[in-house]
Order: sequence, then C-alpha cells, then structure tokens
Amino acid sequence: MNMTEDINSSSANIIKLDNVINTISKIILGKTNAIKLAVACMIAKGHLLIEDTPGVGKTTLAHTLAKVMGLDYKRIQFTSDLLPADILGVSVFNRDTNKFDFHQGPVFSNVLLADEINRATPRTQSALLEAMAEYQVTIDNETRFLPEPFFVIATQNPMNQVGTFALPESQLDRFLMRIELGYPDNIAERELLNGKDRKQLLENTEAVLSGTELIQLQKNWIKFTLQMPFLIIYKTCLSLAVPRVIIYMAYHRVQVLLY
Repeated sequence: MNMTEDINSSSANIIKLDNVINTISKIILGKTNAIKLAVACMIAKGHLLIEDTPGVGKTTLAHTLAKVMGLDYKRIQFTSDLLPADILGVSVFNRDTNKFDFHQGPVFSNVLLADEINRATPRTQSALLEAMAEYQVTIDNETRFLPEPFFVIATQNPMNQVGTFALPESQLDRFLMRIELGYPDNIAERELLNGKDRKQLLENTEAVLSGTELIQLQKNWIKFTLQMPFLIIYKTCLSLAVPRVIIYMAYHRVQVLLY
C-alpha cells in the first residue's frame, strides 16, 4: 500500500469513527469523553468496566454501542442467585435423539452487558473469565468459540451499597478500561428533560458500522495508531509548502522502520 492509499484509508477510518461517536452522542448527552473511551476500548478488542451509581446511562451506553455498530446485544442482570449456567448455557437431554442438546446462553453474542456484575457471587463472576480472556467457553468438556467480535461491558455499583461482592484481581485484569459516566451537566440535563425519550431515539437509530467493518478496524488498529503522528506531520508539511518528494522519502523511511 502506497502513501496516498494509506492516507485515504486512515482518513476513511477517522470519518467512520467520528460518525459512530456523533451518533452515540445524540443519545448519551454530555459524555463525549466517555463515549470516545468506550469506542477506543472496542477497537482495541478490550472489555469495558463502568463503575458508577445507578441511573446515569451505563446500560443505555452499552445498548447504543451495539446498535450503532450493528452488533448482536445481550444483557444479563447479575443477582446473588445467578448461576454460571445462566450465562454460558446448559445441555438438556433430548428424548427423541437420546442425546444432550446444548442451549446457548447470552454470552454467545457480540456485545454482552453484565449489569451490576458485583451483585453476583464470585463463582458466577468467574464464569466470564475464560470468555473474556480467550473468546471461548468450555462446557461439558467441549470448547465452544464465541462470535466475533466479542465485547463485554460490565457495570459495577459502588462497594458501599448493600449486597455487593468485590471483583477479584483476576476479573479486573480482564478489563482494558474502567471508566465513570457521572451525572450530566446542567445543559445536558435540561436537554434530557425537554427532549425525546432515550429509548425511542435508540429504537430509531440505525447502524453506521457493520460487524465486518468493525473487525477490519480492530485488525488495523495498531497500524492506524502508528500512522496518526505521520498524518499530522504530513498535513503540517503541506501547509508549509514542503516539496512532496521530501515527504514521500520520509514516508517510505518510516514504513521501513515500522514494518
């Protein structure tokens, strides 16, 4: 790929991501920084932990991310009586075939929202360890691969609330980011009160990315990140009327060093 193609490809990726962020920002008001972090976490194939008080839009953010990116979305409400089989799935005996049929759990989705994850017991929390680390689950001695892409968004209530279980270090290590949304500012709060219902807006929102496009972005995110400083330098050199020959020579030198 030559320099012009690299620049055009990177510019197209930036436009796609800007469209994703702008679309989500129409539903989640006043939280642009948190939205950017969530999108960056998904592009980097990481998992996201949102730690905040109830009612600030954690669930809505997860659902909006999945809808805008055209992904399958499942939600699990974690409670103290939730079992690992409720997450992973269970094998049920079929009398007609005399065999066990496996019924997939909600973990077999693209975006899984583990709502209030610290309300479940450590045994249930551990059901996600293999899924988050290896993108697969092992049930009845059989390994089953999860859909691609796979992304977990977990919400966590403050530990001072009754009925919570602290996440162990092994669980926290599976998350790439831990963020807070916080309460909306005065302008966003006024718009929330006077504007349309968020659920109605979410239902009318169309996907601006496909699963295939997201996978391609994930595969190219390292190269895309390394190219960003050069793109800035390239635009600066053009504004300073630096000859293109010099820019091309520098570009190919960078390509040799990086790749």
